[in-house]
Amino acid sequence: MSRRNLLRGAAAGAGAVALPSLLAACGSGPGGDGKTITLGSNSSDPVPKKAFADAFSAYGKQSKDGRKIKVNTVDHNTFQENINRYLQGKPDSVFMWFAGYRMQFFAKKGLLHDISDNWAGYQGFSPALKAQSTGEDGKQYLTPYYYYPWAVFHRKSVFEQHGYQAPKTLDEYIALAKQMQKDKLVPIAFCDKDGWPAMGTFDYINMRSNGYEFHKNLMAGKEAWTDKRVKDVFDTWRSILPYCQPGANGRTWQEAATSLQKKQAGMAVFGLPHPGAQFPKGEQADIDFFPFPVINPEHGQDAVEAPIDGFLLAKKSKDLKNDKSLESAKDLLKWLATGKAEDIYLASDPNNIAVSEQADISKYSPLQKKAVELVSGAKQISQFLDRDTRPDFSSTVMIPAIQTFINKPKDVDGLVNSIERQKKTIFASED
Repeated sequence: MSRRNLLRGAAAGAGAVALPSLLAACGSGPGGDGKTITLGSNSSDPVPKKAFADAFSAYGKQSKDGRKIKVNTVDHNTFQENINRYLQGKPDSVFMWFAGYRMQFFAKKGLLHDISDNWAGYQGFSPALKAQSTGEDGKQYLTPYYYYPWAVFHRKSVFEQHGYQAPKTLDEYIALAKQMQKDKLVPIAFCDKDGWPAMGTFDYINMRSNGYEFHKNLMAGKEAWTDKRVKDVFDTWRSILPYCQPGANGRTWQEAATSLQKKQAGMAVFGLPHPGAQFPKGEQADIDFFPFPVINPEHGQDAVEAPIDGFLLAKKSKDLKNDKSLESAKDLLKWLATGKAEDIYLASDPNNIAVSEQADISKYSPLQKKAVELVSGAKQISQFLDRDTRPDFSSTVMIPAIQTFINKPKDVDGLVNSIERQKKTIFASED
């Protein structure tokens, strides 16, 4: 699930269509017969890859018209870095992507196919899900499939062994970290080699300190990064860094999750799939989490980071110019929008949560059920920094800025001044 240098080519311009050979494989499938649906997948990790294979196989079996799916799976990292050029080149008919701003960015560029007619028949989706699937023009472009909340993860057995209690405030969080150090544990597993994991910590500190609305406006370029409220976020983060694993910029999320699994670290700020992917099946039940602690009582724990993933149609797919192929692609999305389709996927990948109200949650693990409670109780839901802002700002400014802060956390003024200068340039430019 690495998202290193997200969409580095996002600002490369409409003419940039040269792709690495790996990603060029996408879009080459035989979709012109009207029954074979080409699908670009970024789920290259073993667990989700198998889960999607199960779901796609089930679609083919239930299809009365003999429709089938040809999946072109590409390394997640490569897919992310080249998505802009991929969508402007020879994309597959259907592809996996994200809700919110990240979807709206490509809809605005005319690279996504309108599926508002599908949404007219969708059932089991909340108004919030529809809003996250809607472009600036009011049309729908995404069929949501699952989500996964971010929180502070830990092992139950480690907390029980040492008598730790889940902290509710920042002061309690730091006090717990200090105790973990005394107990010869690394308090917080920490990583940012992939360029995105540390964004989750920034998001939570900002939302807990300044509230969701300020965070949303900051991501949209409507607030200044030189604002004292932003400086306070980095100051707060600096107070936590002494309890984080050193050398974060050289550590992958898999390595950080493994340190949690091996009981070398006590806690980690992650999304639901991350610790689960690194824990053996026999240890899955030992995973637990608590919401990121309160910093400003005014905002409490109102906001929850819960990215939504789903499926979209690529406007420039040559296959979608064929009416039968377009009908088949939309038929696949209709099926993926059902609770049954999500149930099949989650049977093999228990590290996510179904978005459809029609999905069967009776077989959810206690961890999944707790995740549902966390999100359902939230007053606001964010999509993650790299999805809530422009992709070019995320990749060219925020990734290096956060990595610089991790290495040199004392120069906050220099950091925010640099971010603000670059932000003004990027947000003033055309998409």
